[in-house]
Order: sequence, then structure tokens, then C-alpha cells
Amino acid sequence: MMEEVKEVTPCLSVHGHNIKVTEVLKDRDTLTFLIVSQKLSGTGEYHVDRTYDDFEWLQQQLFFQEDMPGIEGVIFPPLPAKPQVNASAKVIKQLGFLGLGEWQPYCKALEAFLRQVTAHSILSKNKAVEIFLTSSDPPGRQRARKNIFNRLSQAVEEMRKEGHKDVDEFFQTERDHNLVLTGCTKTAAERFLDVVLTEQKIAVASGYFSAALHLCVEPGENPDTQAFSKACVKLSEVFDSMKKNMARVAENNVSTLGLGLDLESRYQEAEKEMLFRRTCKLVELETAKRNAEKAKPVKKAAMEEVRKAAETEFDLICGVAKQEIALFHSVRVEMLQQALVQWCEKQLCTAKESADQFGQHLQAFRGMAW
Repeated sequence: MMEEVKEVTPCLSVHGHNIKVTEVLKDRDTLTFLIVSQKLSGTGEYHVDRTYDDFEWLQQQLFFQEDMPGIEGVIFPPLPAKPQVNASAKVIKQLGFLGLGEWQPYCKALEAFLRQVTAHSILSKNKAVEIFLTSSDPPGRQRARKNIFNRLSQAVEEMRKEGHKDVDEFFQTERDHNLVLTGCTKTAAERFLDVVLTEQKIAVASGYFSAALHLCVEPGENPDTQAFSKACVKLSEVFDSMKKNMARVAENNVSTLGLGLDLESRYQEAEKEMLFRRTCKLVELETAKRNAEKAKPVKKAAMEEVRKAAETEFDLICGVAKQEIALFHSVRVEMLQQALVQWCEKQLCTAKESADQFGQHLQAFRGMAW
């Protein structure tokens, strides 16, 4: 089964750019995502349901393409961390914007992952992608494998290679920039998340105050009591509007710039993973060269073969990596720019609607004063 998955297919039978994760179904602690993709033939749609294990299966199949030259130079589209129902504070911190309790942003993140995979010139040829999007059978529940790339990058004995001086100025510069950008992007996402959490708290507090104002309403025919009660009701409406406005502002932040920063942060980490894999191969190549130079005559030929193989593999990885980095810069800038534009447009629309609503409240209060 695994060997069949590794076969390549000339193209997908679906429109990758139109893939949608339309819904999430909860069954106790299990989440199932409904995925819809349009057939290239134009005769209909594929509807499949996938769990997070299925997404992990797909990602692992993309990683384990040993027969694909230079695969370790690919910047793999980053899969979001596993969602959890009733997640702990630690998990919520790990998930960031995707752990706020609303599943629509998480569906959007999975949707973005699938679209990026299907748009990739190398990864989209893997038969696993076609199986994942079109097969009625859930592939990920058949067999699971560990993510060797992440395990590789996290191994303690390999950490010394992260600071290894690069022989190529292009890659050394990229590593330096990535180190800075990874930290900055993560910090920006965390700070923006703090803003959203504060906005949500303000919305909740406004709702509480709106409800509390109704407790001040008293029956009776006393003109002062009636006037005070009427003012409390109107003020309650104002705070209810404030609650709805702040909730929309927070929702806009999450669905636009929040998701944009989250994706940017995860992609910077994905590039970091790729650069580290290449650095490990560089260390292996340098070791093979030293071994070939020091080898005794009886082992010289064998060591030279090992060196040549390591050099060929390293060159292939570097070639793929340079193409990936060029695409990475252009696509990431475009996606973050799109997130910023959508953020401004949504917040401007919300601000105009809120201004109109608060204007009506002001007119109502002026009318009461007369």
C-alpha cells in the first residue's frame, strides 16, 4: 500500500485552488473535517471526511519520498498543530489563534495547507494527495509513521549543526535572516493574539454591564423613576452594541491578520527546518570528504564513491532549496499583504457600521433629553 502511494500522477483530478474545508464535526474528543473539492472534469465535487490523523498521514507521505531527488530541499507547507476539544492553557498557547475555541479559523488553516500542497510543483505529484482528496476511505487510519524531519531537527545530538558555518554565502545569509524573522514573526503573532484576547474580554464585560443595567429598571409612575429606567434601557442598548462591535473587531482580527501572522510564523519555522536539513547534509558531505582524504589505499575507492554520492545529493538539495526560497519570499509576501489588506477592509467596514449605529444611539439620547 505504501509503495503504491509513492507513485506519481501527472496531475490532480481536482481544482486545488478551490479546495474548501467546509465544516468540522465533533464526536467527544474526535474532530472530523469535511473537505470539498471541485472535479477538473466539471461534473461535480468530491466530498470526503478527514480526521487530523489523516492530515498527518498526508504530510508524512509527502516527507517520505526517498525516490524524489532533492526532496529535503523542499519547504513543506506547515500543518497546524493538532487541535483538541477542551484544550489546556498550554495547548491553547501552542495553537495561538487556532486555539481560541472557534473552529472556523482552524478549518481555514487546514484549507490553506491543502491549497499550498496542491499548488506545489513537486508535492502535488504525490499520489497520496489525490487519495486524500478523492478517496472515500480514510487513509490516515490505516498506518501512522513518525515525522522523521521534525525528529531530526529536534534531536539533541544534531543541535550543534545549527551553528555550523555555511560554505555558501547565499544560504548563510538566508539562515541569518530566517533566525531573525522567525523570532520577530512569532513575537508579532503573540502580541496580536494578546490584542484579540483583550478585545474579547472587553466584549464579554460590555455584555455583562448591558445585562446589569436592566437590574436598575424599576416599575412605577414616578416621572424621575421612569426617566431613569428609560435611560438605563437605552444605555444597555449602547453597551450591547459595544459588545457586538468589539466581538466583530476581534473576529476580523483573527480571520485576516491573525491567520496571516499564524501562517507566516509556521512557514518561517518550515523554512528553518529545511535550512537545518541542508546544513546536516553539508556536515555529512564535509565528513565524507575528510574520510576520503584520510582513507588508506585499500579503502580509497570506496570512500571516494561515498563522497561523490554525498556531493551529488547535496547539490540536488541545494538546487531545490534555492528555487524554494525564491518562491517562499514571493508567495509569503503576497499572502501577508493580502491578509493586511483584508484586515483593513473588514475593520473599516465594521467601523463604518458601528459609527452609524452609535450615531443612532446618540440621536436617541438627545431625543430623551428634550
